[in-house]
Amino acid sequence: MNSHVLVIDDEKNYLLILETLLEEEGYSVTALYDPQMALDYLDESEVDVVITDMKMPGVSGQDILEHIQKHHSQIPVLIMTAYGSIDGAVEAMRCGAFDYITKPFSNDELMLSVRKAALLSKSEQEKRLLTQTLAEQYGPHKLVGSSRGIREVLQLVSKVARSRSTVLVTGESGTGKELIAKAIHYSSPRREGPFISINCMSLSPGVLESELFGHEKGSFTGATAMKKGRFELADGGTLFLDEVGELSQELQVKLLRVLQEKAFERVGGSRTIHVDIRLVTATNKDLKQAVEQGHFREDLYYRLNVVGIHLPPLRERREDIPLLVAHFMHKISAENEQENRKFAPEALEYLTAYEWPGNVRQLENVVERCMILASKDEIGVEDLPSEIKDEEAQFKSAVDLLPVELELSGTLEKIEAALIRRALVKSNFVQVKAAELLNISKSLLQYKLKKYNIQPK
Repeated sequence: MNSHVLVIDDEKNYLLILETLLEEEGYSVTALYDPQMALDYLDESEVDVVITDMKMPGVSGQDILEHIQKHHSQIPVLIMTAYGSIDGAVEAMRCGAFDYITKPFSNDELMLSVRKAALLSKSEQEKRLLTQTLAEQYGPHKLVGSSRGIREVLQLVSKVARSRSTVLVTGESGTGKELIAKAIHYSSPRREGPFISINCMSLSPGVLESELFGHEKGSFTGATAMKKGRFELADGGTLFLDEVGELSQELQVKLLRVLQEKAFERVGGSRTIHVDIRLVTATNKDLKQAVEQGHFREDLYYRLNVVGIHLPPLRERREDIPLLVAHFMHKISAENEQENRKFAPEALEYLTAYEWPGNVRQLENVVERCMILASKDEIGVEDLPSEIKDEEAQFKSAVDLLPVELELSGTLEKIEAALIRRALVKSNFVQVKAAELLNISKSLLQYKLKKYNIQPK
Protein backbone atom coordinates (compact mmCIF):
# COMPACT_ATOMS: atom_id res chain seq x y z
CA MET A 1 0.00 0.00 0.00
CA ASN A 2 1.37 3.45 -1.00
CA SER A 3 2.17 5.96 1.74
CA HIS A 4 -0.43 8.64 2.35
CA VAL A 5 1.02 12.18 2.37
CA LEU A 6 -0.89 15.17 3.75
CA VAL A 7 0.26 18.50 2.23
CA ILE A 8 -0.75 21.79 3.96
CA ASP A 9 -0.09 25.18 2.38
CA ASP A 10 -2.20 28.32 2.03
CA GLU A 11 -0.54 29.00 -1.37
CA LYS A 12 -2.60 26.93 -3.81
CA ASN A 13 0.11 26.96 -6.51
CA TYR A 14 2.51 25.12 -4.21
CA LEU A 15 -0.26 22.69 -3.27
CA LEU A 16 -0.83 21.84 -6.92
CA ILE A 17 2.91 21.40 -7.63
CA LEU A 18 3.45 19.17 -4.60
CA GLU A 19 0.34 17.10 -5.28
CA THR A 20 1.45 16.47 -8.88
CA LEU A 21 5.05 15.58 -7.92
CA LEU A 22 4.02 13.19 -5.18
CA GLU A 23 1.33 11.44 -7.20
CA GLU A 24 3.81 10.89 -10.04
CA GLU A 25 6.04 9.11 -7.51
CA GLY A 26 3.15 6.83 -6.53
CA TYR A 27 2.11 8.46 -3.25
CA SER A 28 -1.50 8.91 -2.17
CA VAL A 29 -1.93 12.65 -1.56
CA THR A 30 -4.37 14.85 0.31
CA ALA A 31 -3.76 18.59 -0.30
CA LEU A 32 -5.36 21.16 2.02
CA TYR A 33 -4.96 24.94 1.98
CA ASP A 34 -6.82 25.47 5.30
CA PRO A 35 -4.54 24.50 8.24
CA GLN A 36 -7.49 24.27 10.70
CA MET A 37 -9.18 21.81 8.36
CA ALA A 38 -5.88 19.89 8.27
CA LEU A 39 -5.89 19.53 12.06
CA ASP A 40 -9.40 18.04 11.94
CA TYR A 41 -8.37 15.76 9.07
CA LEU A 42 -5.35 14.46 11.01
CA ASP A 43 -7.58 13.39 13.90
CA GLU A 44 -9.93 11.46 11.61
CA SER A 45 -7.67 9.91 8.96
CA GLU A 46 -4.66 7.61 8.54
CA VAL A 47 -1.69 9.75 7.46
CA ASP A 48 1.90 8.54 6.97
CA VAL A 49 3.78 11.79 6.26
CA VAL A 50 2.89 15.48 6.68
CA ILE A 51 4.39 18.34 4.63
CA THR A 52 3.37 21.74 5.96
CA ASP A 53 4.29 25.34 5.25
CA MET A 54 5.68 27.23 8.23
CA LYS A 55 3.87 30.59 7.85
CA MET A 56 0.11 30.39 7.38
CA PRO A 57 -2.73 32.60 8.66
CA GLY A 58 -4.46 31.45 11.83
CA VAL A 59 -2.67 28.11 12.39
CA SER A 60 1.08 28.03 11.71
CA GLY A 61 3.29 25.15 10.71
CA GLN A 62 4.68 25.23 14.25
CA ASP A 63 1.12 24.73 15.57
CA ILE A 64 0.62 21.79 13.20
CA LEU A 65 3.92 20.26 14.39
CA GLU A 66 3.02 20.66 18.08
CA HIS A 67 -0.40 19.07 17.50
CA ILE A 68 1.18 16.10 15.72
CA GLN A 69 3.86 15.70 18.40
CA LYS A 70 1.15 15.60 21.07
CA HIS A 71 -1.48 13.44 19.37
CA HIS A 72 0.21 11.60 16.44
CA SER A 73 3.89 11.43 17.37
CA GLN A 74 4.55 8.55 14.96
CA ILE A 75 3.94 10.80 11.89
CA PRO A 76 7.10 12.46 10.49
CA VAL A 77 6.64 16.15 9.64
CA LEU A 78 8.48 18.07 6.89
CA ILE A 79 8.45 21.87 7.34
CA MET A 80 8.50 24.16 4.26
CA THR A 81 9.90 27.63 4.70
CA ALA A 82 11.21 30.57 2.69
CA TYR A 83 14.93 31.41 2.82
CA GLY A 84 14.29 34.28 5.21
CA SER A 85 12.75 31.96 7.82
CA ILE A 86 15.42 29.29 8.13
CA ASP A 87 15.94 30.10 11.82
CA GLY A 88 12.31 29.16 12.42
CA ALA A 89 12.80 25.90 10.52
CA VAL A 90 15.84 25.03 12.61
CA GLU A 91 13.76 25.67 15.74
CA ALA A 92 11.08 23.37 14.33
CA MET A 93 13.72 20.65 13.90
CA ARG A 94 14.59 21.05 17.57
CA CYS A 95 10.90 20.59 18.36
CA GLY A 96 10.74 17.29 16.50
CA ALA A 97 10.30 18.04 12.78
CA PHE A 98 11.76 15.33 10.54
CA ASP A 99 13.26 17.78 8.01
CA TYR A 100 12.78 21.23 6.53
CA ILE A 101 12.50 22.27 2.87
CA THR A 102 13.34 25.74 1.60
CA LYS A 103 11.18 27.45 -1.02
CA PRO A 104 11.74 27.35 -3.92
CA PHE A 105 12.73 23.70 -3.51
CA SER A 106 14.64 21.18 -5.59
CA ASN A 107 12.32 18.39 -6.73
CA ASP A 108 15.01 15.74 -6.18
CA GLU A 109 15.82 16.94 -2.66
CA LEU A 110 12.13 17.10 -1.79
CA MET A 111 11.43 13.55 -2.99
CA LEU A 112 14.50 12.21 -1.20
CA SER A 113 13.28 13.71 2.06
CA VAL A 114 9.73 12.38 1.52
CA ARG A 115 11.06 8.88 0.76
CA LYS A 116 13.10 8.87 3.98
CA ALA A 117 10.09 10.10 5.98
CA ALA A 118 7.83 7.45 4.41
CA LEU A 119 10.35 4.70 5.26
CA LEU A 120 10.50 5.96 8.85
CA SER A 121 6.70 6.00 9.04
CA LYS A 122 6.51 2.44 7.69
CA SER A 123 9.14 1.32 10.20
CA GLU A 124 7.14 2.89 13.06
CA GLN A 125 3.96 1.17 11.84
CA GLU A 126 5.74 -2.20 11.73
CA LYS A 127 7.11 -1.57 15.23
CA ARG A 128 3.63 -0.77 16.55
CA LEU A 129 2.22 -3.88 14.86
CA LEU A 130 4.97 -6.02 16.38
CA THR A 131 4.31 -4.48 19.81
CA GLN A 132 0.58 -5.21 19.46
CA THR A 133 1.36 -8.80 18.43
CA LEU A 134 3.68 -9.30 21.40
CA ALA A 135 1.15 -7.70 23.74
CA GLU A 136 -1.47 -10.16 22.48
CA GLN A 137 0.97 -13.05 22.87
CA TYR A 138 2.26 -12.16 26.32
CA GLY A 139 -0.49 -10.03 27.86
CA PRO A 140 -2.11 -11.07 31.16
CA HIS A 141 -5.03 -12.63 29.26
CA LYS A 142 -2.57 -15.28 28.01
CA LEU A 143 -1.87 -16.52 31.55
CA VAL A 144 -3.97 -19.66 31.66
CA GLY A 145 -5.88 -20.52 34.81
CA SER A 146 -8.94 -19.75 36.90
CA SER A 147 -7.72 -20.78 40.36
CA ARG A 148 -7.75 -18.27 43.19
CA GLY A 149 -3.93 -18.18 43.22
CA ILE A 150 -3.60 -17.28 39.54
CA ARG A 151 -6.45 -14.75 39.76
CA GLU A 152 -4.58 -12.95 42.55
CA VAL A 153 -1.42 -12.92 40.40
CA LEU A 154 -3.33 -11.44 37.45
CA GLN A 155 -4.79 -8.70 39.65
CA LEU A 156 -1.31 -7.77 40.85
CA VAL A 157 0.07 -7.76 37.28
CA SER A 158 -2.74 -5.46 36.17
CA LYS A 159 -2.10 -3.01 39.03
CA VAL A 160 1.69 -2.94 38.93
CA ALA A 161 1.98 -2.70 35.13
CA ARG A 162 0.85 0.93 35.16
CA SER A 163 3.56 1.96 37.63
CA ARG A 164 7.35 2.33 37.41
CA SER A 165 7.99 0.22 40.54
CA THR A 166 10.50 -2.61 40.59
CA VAL A 167 8.90 -6.05 40.87
CA LEU A 168 10.26 -9.27 42.39
CA VAL A 169 8.62 -12.43 41.02
CA THR A 170 9.14 -15.52 43.17
CA GLY A 171 8.23 -19.14 42.63
CA GLU A 172 9.63 -22.57 41.91
CA SER A 173 11.38 -23.35 38.62
CA GLY A 174 8.95 -23.87 35.77
CA THR A 175 6.07 -21.81 37.19
CA GLY A 176 6.30 -19.14 34.46
CA LYS A 177 8.14 -16.22 36.07
CA GLU A 178 9.41 -14.80 32.76
CA LEU A 179 5.87 -14.95 31.38
CA ILE A 180 4.77 -12.72 34.27
CA ALA A 181 7.61 -10.28 33.53
CA LYS A 182 6.52 -10.08 29.88
CA ALA A 183 2.89 -9.62 30.90
CA ILE A 184 3.92 -6.66 33.08
CA HIS A 185 5.98 -5.10 30.27
CA TYR A 186 3.41 -5.53 27.47
CA SER A 187 0.62 -4.17 29.70
CA SER A 188 2.64 -1.09 30.68
CA PRO A 189 3.21 2.35 29.12
CA ARG A 190 6.67 0.99 28.20
CA ARG A 191 5.24 -1.65 25.88
CA GLU A 192 6.74 -0.01 22.79
CA GLY A 193 10.19 -0.01 24.41
CA PRO A 194 12.48 -3.06 24.49
CA PHE A 195 12.03 -6.09 26.75
CA ILE A 196 15.53 -7.36 27.56
CA SER A 197 16.17 -10.43 29.70
CA ILE A 198 19.17 -12.27 31.10
CA ASN A 199 19.60 -15.29 33.36
CA CYS A 200 22.04 -14.38 36.14
CA MET A 201 22.88 -18.05 36.80
CA SER A 202 23.91 -18.86 33.23
CA LEU A 203 27.12 -16.77 33.21
CA SER A 204 30.20 -16.40 35.39
CA PRO A 205 30.36 -13.16 37.45
CA GLY A 206 32.98 -11.57 35.16
CA VAL A 207 31.07 -12.31 31.97
CA LEU A 208 27.77 -11.33 33.60
CA GLU A 209 29.17 -7.91 34.57
CA SER A 210 30.11 -7.24 30.95
CA GLU A 211 26.71 -8.49 29.75
CA LEU A 212 24.86 -6.23 32.19
CA PHE A 213 26.90 -3.04 31.94
CA GLY A 214 28.77 -3.43 28.63
CA HIS A 215 32.48 -2.84 28.11
CA GLU A 216 34.87 -0.51 26.33
CA LYS A 217 37.26 -1.61 23.62
CA GLY A 218 40.46 -3.03 25.15
CA SER A 219 39.03 -3.24 28.68
CA PHE A 220 40.06 -6.92 28.87
CA THR A 221 41.58 -9.61 26.67
CA GLY A 222 39.20 -10.27 23.80
CA ALA A 223 37.36 -6.94 24.08
CA THR A 224 38.05 -5.94 20.47
CA ALA A 225 35.17 -3.49 20.26
CA MET A 226 32.87 -1.46 22.49
CA LYS A 227 29.79 -3.40 23.54
CA LYS A 228 26.57 -2.09 25.05
CA GLY A 229 25.23 -4.00 28.05
CA ARG A 230 21.68 -5.09 28.83
CA PHE A 231 21.01 -1.96 30.88
CA GLU A 232 21.74 0.27 27.87
CA LEU A 233 19.78 -1.97 25.51
CA ALA A 234 16.77 -1.84 27.84
CA ASP A 235 16.72 1.99 27.99
CA GLY A 236 13.11 3.16 27.71
CA GLY A 237 11.81 -0.36 28.33
CA THR A 238 12.02 -3.23 30.82
CA LEU A 239 15.02 -5.26 32.00
CA PHE A 240 14.25 -8.72 33.39
CA LEU A 241 16.91 -10.33 35.60
CA ASP A 242 16.09 -14.00 36.14
CA GLU A 243 17.66 -15.92 39.04
CA VAL A 244 18.73 -12.62 40.65
CA GLY A 245 19.57 -14.52 43.84
CA GLU A 246 22.70 -15.85 42.10
CA LEU A 247 24.37 -12.42 41.80
CA SER A 248 27.81 -12.13 43.43
CA GLN A 249 28.27 -9.64 46.26
CA GLU A 250 30.22 -7.32 43.94
CA LEU A 251 27.46 -7.31 41.32
CA GLN A 252 24.85 -6.78 44.03
CA VAL A 253 26.62 -3.54 44.97
CA LYS A 254 26.72 -2.37 41.33
CA LEU A 255 23.05 -3.25 40.79
CA LEU A 256 22.11 -1.30 43.92
CA ARG A 257 23.92 1.76 42.57
CA VAL A 258 22.07 1.56 39.24
CA LEU A 259 18.74 1.37 41.07
CA GLN A 260 19.64 4.35 43.25
CA GLU A 261 21.23 6.61 40.63
CA LYS A 262 19.89 5.25 37.32
CA ALA A 263 23.50 5.43 36.10
CA PHE A 264 26.58 3.23 35.63
CA GLU A 265 29.87 2.97 33.71
CA ARG A 266 30.82 0.31 31.20
CA VAL A 267 33.57 -2.12 32.22
CA GLY A 268 36.86 -0.32 31.58
CA GLY A 269 35.10 3.00 31.00
CA SER A 270 34.83 6.27 32.93
CA ARG A 271 31.87 7.93 31.21
CA THR A 272 28.69 7.79 33.28
CA ILE A 273 25.71 6.45 31.34
CA HIS A 274 22.17 7.32 32.44
CA VAL A 275 19.29 4.98 31.67
CA ASP A 276 15.51 4.93 32.11
CA ILE A 277 14.48 1.35 32.76
CA ARG A 278 11.80 -0.64 34.58
CA LEU A 279 13.43 -3.53 36.47
CA VAL A 280 11.68 -6.85 37.02
CA THR A 281 13.60 -9.63 38.77
CA ALA A 282 12.82 -13.24 39.56
CA THR A 283 14.18 -16.00 41.77
CA ASN A 284 13.30 -19.47 43.01
CA LYS A 285 15.31 -18.81 46.18
CA ASP A 286 14.08 -17.48 49.52
CA LEU A 287 15.82 -14.08 49.32
CA LYS A 288 14.70 -13.12 52.83
CA GLN A 289 16.48 -16.19 54.18
CA ALA A 290 19.52 -15.36 52.01
CA VAL A 291 19.57 -11.88 53.61
CA GLU A 292 19.47 -13.41 57.11
CA GLN A 293 22.36 -15.74 56.16
CA GLY A 294 24.42 -12.85 54.80
CA HIS A 295 24.37 -14.06 51.17
CA PHE A 296 22.21 -11.23 49.81
CA ARG A 297 22.30 -7.51 50.64
CA GLU A 298 19.35 -6.36 52.72
CA ASP A 299 19.25 -2.90 51.10
CA LEU A 300 19.18 -4.46 47.62
CA TYR A 301 16.45 -6.91 48.66
CA TYR A 302 14.14 -4.05 49.69
CA ARG A 303 14.98 -2.14 46.49
CA LEU A 304 13.99 -5.16 44.38
CA ASN A 305 10.96 -6.20 46.43
CA VAL A 306 8.91 -3.00 46.13
CA VAL A 307 6.11 -5.16 44.73
CA GLY A 308 6.34 -8.90 45.25
CA ILE A 309 4.43 -11.39 43.09
CA HIS A 310 4.50 -15.05 44.14
CA LEU A 311 3.61 -17.70 41.58
CA PRO A 312 2.08 -20.77 43.26
CA PRO A 313 3.41 -24.19 42.20
CA LEU A 314 1.19 -26.23 39.92
CA ARG A 315 0.31 -28.72 42.67
CA GLU A 316 -1.39 -25.86 44.56
CA ARG A 317 -3.58 -24.90 41.58
CA ARG A 318 -4.67 -28.31 40.33
CA GLU A 319 -8.00 -27.02 38.98
CA ASP A 320 -5.94 -25.16 36.35
CA ILE A 321 -4.32 -28.35 35.00
CA PRO A 322 -7.17 -29.32 32.58
CA LEU A 323 -7.17 -25.74 31.25
CA LEU A 324 -3.39 -25.82 30.78
CA VAL A 325 -3.54 -29.23 29.10
CA ALA A 326 -6.14 -27.94 26.61
CA HIS A 327 -4.04 -24.81 25.98
CA PHE A 328 -0.85 -26.81 25.33
CA MET A 329 -2.65 -29.32 23.10
CA HIS A 330 -4.00 -26.50 20.93
CA LYS A 331 -0.58 -24.82 20.78
CA ILE A 332 1.32 -28.03 19.95
CA SER A 333 -1.26 -29.05 17.32
CA ALA A 334 -0.84 -25.68 15.57
CA GLU A 335 2.97 -25.81 15.73
CA ASN A 336 3.17 -29.37 14.34
CA GLU A 337 0.18 -29.08 11.97
CA GLN A 338 -1.49 -31.97 13.79
CA GLU A 339 -5.16 -32.65 14.26
CA ASN A 340 -6.44 -31.92 17.76
CA ARG A 341 -6.33 -34.86 20.11
CA LYS A 342 -7.78 -35.29 23.58
CA PHE A 343 -6.87 -37.00 26.84
CA ALA A 344 -9.12 -39.76 28.11
CA PRO A 345 -10.87 -38.73 31.37
CA GLU A 346 -8.84 -41.24 33.39
CA ALA A 347 -5.55 -40.01 31.89
CA LEU A 348 -6.51 -36.40 32.65
CA GLU A 349 -7.28 -37.50 36.22
CA TYR A 350 -3.73 -38.87 36.56
CA LEU A 351 -2.31 -35.58 35.23
CA THR A 352 -4.39 -33.59 37.70
CA ALA A 353 -3.37 -35.76 40.67
CA TYR A 354 0.38 -35.72 39.92
CA GLU A 355 2.65 -33.51 42.10
CA TRP A 356 4.50 -31.83 39.15
CA PRO A 357 7.95 -31.07 40.62
CA GLY A 358 8.80 -29.31 37.32
CA ASN A 359 5.55 -27.32 37.37
CA VAL A 360 4.00 -25.87 34.19
CA ARG A 361 7.14 -26.42 32.11
CA GLN A 362 7.08 -30.15 32.94
CA LEU A 363 3.36 -30.36 32.16
CA GLU A 364 3.88 -28.83 28.71
CA ASN A 365 6.69 -31.32 27.97
CA VAL A 366 4.51 -34.26 29.03
CA VAL A 367 1.59 -33.08 26.88
CA GLU A 368 3.88 -32.67 23.86
CA ARG A 369 5.44 -36.10 24.37
CA CYS A 370 2.01 -37.77 24.64
CA MET A 371 0.73 -36.05 21.51
CA ILE A 372 3.77 -37.14 19.50
CA LEU A 373 4.00 -40.74 20.72
CA ALA A 374 0.36 -41.76 21.25
CA SER A 375 -0.92 -44.10 18.55
CA LYS A 376 -4.61 -43.18 18.91
CA ASP A 377 -6.53 -39.92 18.77
CA GLU A 378 -7.50 -40.33 22.42
CA ILE A 379 -4.49 -40.32 24.75
CA GLY A 380 -4.96 -42.96 27.44
CA VAL A 381 -3.28 -43.84 30.75
CA GLU A 382 -1.00 -46.26 28.88
CA ASP A 383 0.45 -43.32 26.92
CA LEU A 384 1.50 -41.39 30.05
CA PRO A 385 5.13 -41.43 31.29
CA SER A 386 5.78 -44.02 33.99
CA GLU A 387 6.47 -41.42 36.68
CA ILE A 388 2.89 -40.15 36.32
CA LYS A 389 0.90 -43.37 36.05
CA ASP A 390 2.96 -45.39 38.57
CA GLU A 391 1.68 -44.93 42.15
CA GLU A 392 5.07 -45.63 43.73
CA ALA A 393 6.80 -43.16 41.40
CA GLN A 394 4.15 -40.56 42.23
CA PHE A 395 4.83 -40.98 45.94
CA LYS A 396 8.59 -40.64 45.33
CA SER A 397 7.91 -37.45 43.34
CA ALA A 398 5.95 -36.01 46.24
CA VAL A 399 8.72 -36.93 48.71
CA ASP A 400 11.35 -35.33 46.43
CA LEU A 401 9.52 -32.01 46.81
CA LEU A 402 10.20 -31.97 50.55
CA PRO A 403 13.11 -29.84 51.83
CA VAL A 404 16.39 -31.58 52.70
CA GLU A 405 16.33 -30.15 56.22
CA LEU A 406 12.87 -30.84 57.59
CA GLU A 407 10.95 -30.88 60.82
CA LEU A 408 8.94 -34.08 61.19
CA SER A 409 5.54 -32.78 62.33
CA GLY A 410 5.48 -30.01 59.70
CA THR A 411 6.55 -32.47 57.00
CA LEU A 412 3.81 -34.93 57.90
CA GLU A 413 1.29 -32.10 57.68
CA LYS A 414 2.53 -31.28 54.15
CA ILE A 415 2.16 -34.92 53.11
CA GLU A 416 -1.34 -35.08 54.66
CA ALA A 417 -2.36 -31.90 52.81
CA ALA A 418 -1.02 -33.33 49.52
CA LEU A 419 -2.99 -36.58 50.02
CA ILE A 420 -6.18 -34.60 50.75
CA ARG A 421 -5.76 -32.51 47.58
CA ARG A 422 -5.17 -35.68 45.57
CA ALA A 423 -8.28 -37.35 47.01
CA LEU A 424 -10.36 -34.27 46.14
CA VAL A 425 -9.15 -34.45 42.54
CA LYS A 426 -9.84 -38.18 42.26
CA SER A 427 -13.35 -37.67 43.66
CA ASN A 428 -14.02 -34.73 41.31
CA PHE A 429 -14.10 -32.49 44.42
CA VAL A 430 -17.04 -34.36 45.96
CA GLN A 431 -16.15 -34.22 49.64
CA VAL A 432 -18.09 -37.32 50.71
CA LYS A 433 -16.22 -39.44 48.12
CA ALA A 434 -12.89 -37.84 49.06
CA ALA A 435 -13.49 -38.71 52.72
CA GLU A 436 -14.25 -42.32 51.72
CA LEU A 437 -10.99 -42.53 49.74
CA LEU A 438 -9.08 -41.28 52.78
CA ASN A 439 -11.12 -43.49 55.12
CA ILE A 440 -12.06 -40.55 57.35
CA SER A 441 -15.36 -38.87 58.21
CA LYS A 442 -16.65 -35.92 56.18
CA SER A 443 -16.53 -33.68 59.27
CA LEU A 444 -12.85 -34.56 59.84
CA LEU A 445 -12.12 -33.83 56.16
CA GLN A 446 -13.78 -30.43 56.46
CA TYR A 447 -11.73 -29.67 59.57
CA LYS A 448 -8.51 -30.52 57.72
CA LEU A 449 -9.55 -28.49 54.65
CA LYS A 450 -9.86 -25.48 56.93
CA LYS A 451 -6.62 -26.32 58.76
CA TYR A 452 -4.55 -26.51 55.58
CA ASN A 453 -6.44 -23.72 53.80
CA ILE A 454 -7.40 -26.02 50.94
CA GLN A 455 -10.11 -24.65 48.68
CA PRO A 456 -12.57 -27.49 47.87
CA LYS A 457 -13.42 -25.71 44.54
